[in-house]
Amino acid sequence: MTADFSLRNLGKTPTPFFNGRWFTVFASILILSVSGGTYLFGLYSQHVKSSLGYDQTTLNLLSFFKDVGANVGIIAGLINEVCPPWVVLLIGSLMNFSGYIYLWLAVNGDELVKPQVWQMCLCLMIGANSQTFTNTGALVTCVKNFPESRGIVIGLLKGFVGLSGAIITQLFHAIYGNNGKSLVLLIAWLPPFVCCTLLKYVRVMKGVNRQENEVNIFYQLLYISLGLAGFLLMVTILQNRVAFTLVEYRLSSCVMLLLLFAPIVVVIREELRIGKNRKQVLDDFTPLKGLEQGKLPSRSQGKEALWFKNVFKPPERGEDYTILQALLSIDMLILFITTIFGAGGTLTAIDNIGQIGKALGYPNTSIATFTSLVSIWGYLGRVVSGFVSEIFLTKYKVPRPLMLTFVLLLSCFGHILIAMGVPSVLDVALAILGFCFGAMAPLIFSIISELFGLKHYATLLNFGGAASPIGAYVFNVRLVGHFYDKEALRQMAALGLFRKPGDHLTCIGIECYRSSFLIIAAASFVGCIVSYILVLRTRKFYKGDIYKKFREQA
Repeated sequence: MTADFSLRNLGKTPTPFFNGRWFTVFASILILSVSGGTYLFGLYSQHVKSSLGYDQTTLNLLSFFKDVGANVGIIAGLINEVCPPWVVLLIGSLMNFSGYIYLWLAVNGDELVKPQVWQMCLCLMIGANSQTFTNTGALVTCVKNFPESRGIVIGLLKGFVGLSGAIITQLFHAIYGNNGKSLVLLIAWLPPFVCCTLLKYVRVMKGVNRQENEVNIFYQLLYISLGLAGFLLMVTILQNRVAFTLVEYRLSSCVMLLLLFAPIVVVIREELRIGKNRKQVLDDFTPLKGLEQGKLPSRSQGKEALWFKNVFKPPERGEDYTILQALLSIDMLILFITTIFGAGGTLTAIDNIGQIGKALGYPNTSIATFTSLVSIWGYLGRVVSGFVSEIFLTKYKVPRPLMLTFVLLLSCFGHILIAMGVPSVLDVALAILGFCFGAMAPLIFSIISELFGLKHYATLLNFGGAASPIGAYVFNVRLVGHFYDKEALRQMAALGLFRKPGDHLTCIGIECYRSSFLIIAAASFVGCIVSYILVLRTRKFYKGDIYKKFREQA
């Protein structure tokens, strides 16, 4: 049996279960399960549009700045390079509250807040950027604690991020009923509260070996999360067919919270088992000569090269790149382009759920259901891509970029279904795109860690995520927003109406989105081709043992 500790820990008193790396995973699950406020933009965007009198192009501009904040986390990565995770999480909590509380005051027409468009863009970007601090502080920490299970870790944790939209929606109905504007208030205070409560338990554990039952424990956590996702799916469908009372919303939320906290049982049991094994080894341990004072033989370490040297002479794939070596590599350029075309398109579809539903004549209850279902399908995409890609990689040596290529190809069909405009097919289209959007993140983040190492993973992870808002700006603001407003003005002119200052444009029918989503489908196919180039470049690397060096270090 492989114990979950190293010789460095033998002289230490056994620590309580909440100081172990499995409790770090549990704390990260809770933090990330309420961190997806950016995914609910489609649910409250109509209130922003009507309260402030914006047209679709302006609303999509706000959406773009929201996407910039949610995906450009380079600052969070750089802070994580020099500060412990709790600092990163604390900064994110402050940003979340300040950004969304300003948005809530603006939407509620507070006399103290008379925002201009640039101010709304700024507050949304600040609030959304808190998500990158949360992801960096929690996810990167867990990946470093479990380097040989990184695909599973990323898939599981990003899965809970995907469920966060549905979780927050249920809590919103349980606390505020159907007051749509209060959703922004909930997003303002709930994530910082959870994060500040648990941030001291999120930390990197050094000198820890891999456990033999490590994957089995992650599977147990996966099964619990699948139960939570299944419950949310059932409740969401039921709420769309039956009008829930406030008491019923609160009862369903209590069940949801029980499932959300269920991983604590697995975590406590495992930490107690580890503590028992550690105590047994301590009792049987005879100190080696030279280790009486708790010292280990020193390891020879070469001098670290300066950050600006060998920029264009990177090490082998899988070794620790410097930040510049990674950013200037062809592999990173290919990943960046792939993310722009792939994630940018799916992000655009998710951000426009509300407007697409309105254009096709769906009621508000159905649009809220779409938002929750996309969140759940995003969860499934994350956990499936994380766990399945890890199995295919370790057992069959299937390159992870190849699975990314398949996901991009699947997303093309989702965009085409939206462009078709058949009302009964919209559910299927959003399910496909939610799944693909969720599946991309674990694959891209795992590929970055595998190709460029974990030393600067926090910064490189956030640089890779910065490609999404670039694609979202091109597709959402310049493409979808332009075609939507153009068609809305044409419909008004056909009715002999003229737009007055302050009026927001409303477009009805599939023509509002058909041309733009056909173009997005074509762009996603281009991203699929670019991704396959990375498959060809890295297939030799993935045929080897990419986790060998972590076992040697352990």
